[in-house]
Parts: sequence; C-alpha cells; structure tokens
Amino acid sequence: MPSLIVVNSRGANLQPGKLVLAGVAPNAIIFADRPVRSAGHDLTSHIVEDWGAGSDNFAKNPPNATVSVFQKDGSSVQDVVVTLKNPELEGDNLAFDVDVLEGDIKGADGPASVFIDIIGLPFTPLSFAGVARRTAYRGAYYAGAAAAAGAVAAAAYAYHPYPYYYRPPVCGYYPYPPCY
Repeated sequence: MPSLIVVNSRGANLQPGKLVLAGVAPNAIIFADRPVRSAGHDLTSHIVEDWGAGSDNFAKNPPNATVSVFQKDGSSVQDVVVTLKNPELEGDNLAFDVDVLEGDIKGADGPASVFIDIIGLPFTPLSFAGVARRTAYRGAYYAGAAAAAGAVAAAAYAYHPYPYYYRPPVCGYYPYPPCY
C-alpha cells in the first residue's frame, strides 16, 4: 500500500548536496492511510541496509522526502522537499546525498522529521518504484474495483425491495464528522 516512512531526529543540517540528521531515532515509523490504515515500525539501520536491496529499490529510483524542522522554541516549522540518495548511518547520525526540489530549512534548529515515500522498498507488498508501472498498476486496480462495484450495485438494485437508493450520511472523511 502507498505508505510513508517517518524518521525522527534531534536536528537536521542541510548543506549543498548533503542532509545530515543528528540524533536519529533507532526506529522509524511506517504507516499507510485509508482504506488500509496499517502502521508499524522498523529499525532505522534496517531501512538503510535495505536501501539498495532487491531489483526495484531506492538506490535505483531515489525517493522524494519532506524534511520538516522545528525552531528550538517551537515557534515555527520549516520544510524542504528533497530527493534522498546514498544513506549512511554512523552512530546516531544519518546522512544522505540530496537534490533540493523546493524549500529550505535554514535557521531551523530544533527536532526534525523526514517523511519518505515508501513505494519501491523491497519489503513493501506493492513495490512499484517506476511512475509508469505505478500508473499502470493503479489503472488496472481502479478498473477492476470499478467493475466489481458496478456489479455489486447492479445486483443490489435488482433485488432491493425499494426502487430508490438513499445514500447514507457522509461521515468519516474530512471535513465531515466521524462515523459512529
């Protein structure tokens, strides 16, 4: 499932071509959004080790990530979007070669989080690093889902004692309230 890896650290330093996370957490959070809502974690060292493992990996197709850094006093947050390459973990410092896509974290000196696109890691259930392959997969997936939904709706309509379908109230998705 399309997911994110979140790596937390005590701070981040961005120099031309290099991102260094100081005091990186020993584990990283991995989570997916609806409809799966799965979550877990993995050791940061395992993520670095698996960076280039398998035929479809981050070494071949580097992921984009957002680096979000607080001011020490918590008064503001600065973000930068980067492409991450060549991770190196030394003690509790994690360094990446980076290409900056937009933004800057200059002056941000507090805790940092890095949100990494997980698609393409070898241990993900759907490892599709190439955009064309993701698009083809999603197209097939959505076409199959639409056909199945259409068949279910047709069957429900054919056997429903009432000729009109009343949509249930919308809930559970922003900006609507939760479903109870």
